[in-house]
Amino acid sequence: MTAAVAPTSLPPLSARVGAIGGSPVRDILAVTARPEVINFAGGLPAPELFDREGIAAAFHEVLERTPAQALQYSTTEGEPALREALAGRIAGRGLPTVADDLLITTGSQQALSLLATALLDPGDTVLVEDPCYLAALQVFGLAGARVVGVPTDADGVDPQALAELVVRHRPKLLYTVPTFQNPTGRTMPAARREAVASVAARHGLWIVEDDPYGELRYDGAPVPWIASFDEAADRTLLLGSFSKIMAPGLRLGWLRAPAALRRACAVAKQAADLHTPTLNQLAAARYLDVLDAHVARVRAVYGERRDAMLAALPGALPAGSVWTRPEGGMFLWARLPDGYDTTALLPEVVRHDVAYVPGAPFYAADPDRSTLRLCFVTQTPDEIAEGLRRLAKGLGGGA
Repeated sequence: MTAAVAPTSLPPLSARVGAIGGSPVRDILAVTARPEVINFAGGLPAPELFDREGIAAAFHEVLERTPAQALQYSTTEGEPALREALAGRIAGRGLPTVADDLLITTGSQQALSLLATALLDPGDTVLVEDPCYLAALQVFGLAGARVVGVPTDADGVDPQALAELVVRHRPKLLYTVPTFQNPTGRTMPAARREAVASVAARHGLWIVEDDPYGELRYDGAPVPWIASFDEAADRTLLLGSFSKIMAPGLRLGWLRAPAALRRACAVAKQAADLHTPTLNQLAAARYLDVLDAHVARVRAVYGERRDAMLAALPGALPAGSVWTRPEGGMFLWARLPDGYDTTALLPEVVRHDVAYVPGAPFYAADPDRSTLRLCFVTQTPDEIAEGLRRLAKGLGGGA
């Protein structure tokens, strides 16, 4: 009979995973999952607006006509039918594009991860907008990058501050969401985009231009992609997604990049998941024929909800608060007067059955703790009005 052997402890998790926290937004959603909570914290499209019949018809047609192809492995770069149709859609919005310029990804979040894999080594510096999309901060942190926030104003990244930081830190890339930014909702004007492109050209910098919300415009005129400016053409990586305009459950995104970097991302994708699901790609290619009509319906509803939130905010936030007035997208950003800490206030607000996302986690460093993000697309105008009444009560003793 052999003697019992004491179990040996397992090797630890990687240092990079241990250093990265979870998503504050998802943590808040878990805490506020009660049905009575009016939740302005999420970034979820309105589920009642999903075109269930149209998407189901696209899947049915693909499975009826090409079942062997739809259920088989595909190429890493993506299904040719989807890449061709998507290239035409991008070209129609003013950026000449062919199918071979594109890599189909499992959501645009994967595109961001692939770019980090292809471009970043541990210790490299990345510049981001301050404040910045939360999941981008997670991706860059997981890659071992040093993340530096670029000062911003109502028009987005400050080009002069950007140039100074590029000289000081020699970063690999700038990450930006220039249209209806998450979290602020602001849009970078064309002249500012051209100035950012010029800084990148002068100093040798990649620009990662993330555009998940660009088709959700409710008023104002479209602004050209940074990628469309001549000085940015060879150094801009454009990311897009079907999550906000079709359905996030399909997990379909795309990456448009110069050839060498696109090939590097394809190699990284082969190691990650081989390819994005074939069936979803083919169904999306079919659905593109009716997507514009669907997006028009979504824009009409979301525009009303944005207006409802803007109309009710003056009575909901403390005197002296300021907030953005987005022309599109899903989010609105508010700053409360000095003395308010939106992280500390959140538990009291949740007790009034309403929730927001505190602004602090969106900053690379030195957060403004008086800020918060509100999502306006998931609730009806009546629910928004009621939610903001509850928010007013929850913030009542915050100063």
